[in-house]
Parts: sequence; C-alpha cells; structure tokens
Amino acid sequence: MWADAEQLQLQVLDVSERILGKEHPDTLSSIHNLATTFSNLGKWEDAEQLQIQVLDMRERILGNEHPDTLRSMNNLAITFSHLGRWADAEQLQIQMLEIRE
Repeated sequence: MWADAEQLQLQVLDVSERILGKEHPDTLSSIHNLATTFSNLGKWEDAEQLQIQVLDMRERILGNEHPDTLRSMNNLAITFSHLGRWADAEQLQIQMLEIRE
C-alpha cells in the first residue's frame, strides 16, 4: 500500500513542481507527504533529506513561527530519533519550544 502511495506522490510532486514551482506551499505539502510515506516505509534517510528541504524552504518563506514550519521541525526531530541522532532531535525540540514561548 505505501509503495503505491509513494509512486502516486512522486507523480503529484513532479506535476506540482512543474506547474506551481518548487517553493509553492502546495508543492511543499507534496514533498512533506512524500517524506511521510518514506517514514512509513522505513526509508528514514530519504525522509530526512526531504524534511530538511521542506524545513529550509518553510523557514525562509513562512518564517520560524508558522505552524507549518513548526510541524516540519517536529517531523524532522522524529526522523532524527529513528536514525539514532538523539542530540539533533533534542536540539530541534528545544528550538521549537523556544519559538513557541
């Protein structure tokens, strides 16, 4: 099921990038969705790469305090945890808490 979802999301992402551009919010959501699917498939390194890409763009476009940016930080922290990168996960979680204060 997730493998089918991956293929469909790759197609949606391709169309979204071509029509809307790489930095359009809907394109970023498509990248986020693909990263989530990679996570569900246990492809943590692939998920990490996409999550870093989404986070970087959301920080630049939406700002650090936007809910979508904070959600991206949380997702990346979870991925870091699955990769055993505890210090990186902790750093992101602390950063999120500081932003929310």
